Amino acid sequence: MNPLVIDRETRLSSGDHIALRLWLRLLTCSNLIETTLRQRLKREFEVTLPRFDLLAQLERVDGLRMSELSQRLMVTSGNVTGIADQLERDGWLTREAVSGDRRATRLRLTPRGRQRFAEIAAVHEAWVVDLMSPLDPSEQRELQRLLGKLKQTPPRDTARRRPAAKIPRHEDPT
Repeated sequence: MNPLVIDRETRLSSGDHIALRLWLRLLTCSNLIETTLRQRLKREFEVTLPRFDLLAQLERVDGLRMSELSQRLMVTSGNVTGIADQLERDGWLTREAVSGDRRATRLRLTPRGRQRFAEIAAVHEAWVVDLMSPLDPSEQRELQRLLGKLKQTPPRDTARRRPAAKIPRHEDPT
C-alpha cells in the first residue's frame, strides 16, 4: 500500500484510542484493495465488482433465487435485477420459474457464463494473492485468525452508555 495515500486514518493521532486507529486501518486497507480490484476487473475484463460478486455466488451453487442473492450480496432485489438483466443479455445466466412460487425466479449460470467466470476468477485470485503479498503466509494466517476472532464476537449494545471520561490510550508500534 502506498503510505502517501490520504485516507480516513491520516486524520488520527497517536493519542487516539487503539481501537479507533485499528478500525480505520482495516477500513483503509479494505477500501484500497477493493478499489484496486474494481479497477482491474473493469480494465481487464469489462466487468464490474457487483457483477463479479453475483457470478461468484451463482458459481458456488446450482442456481439461486433472486431473494437469496439479495441476502447473500446484502443489496436490494432491485440491484440484483439490474445486474441479472445485463448478465442475461450477455448470455452469462438464465432465469427460470420456481415451481410452487410463481413470484420467484431462480438464476443459473450458463455454460458460457460458468467458463467466463472461471477465467476471471483465476486472475482475480492471483490479484488478491499479490495484494496480500506484503504479509508472509504465517502473517496472513495470523491476521485471518485474529479477524475471525473479531468476526465471531457478537457486538455489545453500547448505545445507551456514555463514553468513559478517560479511555486508556495505547501506543501504536507501527
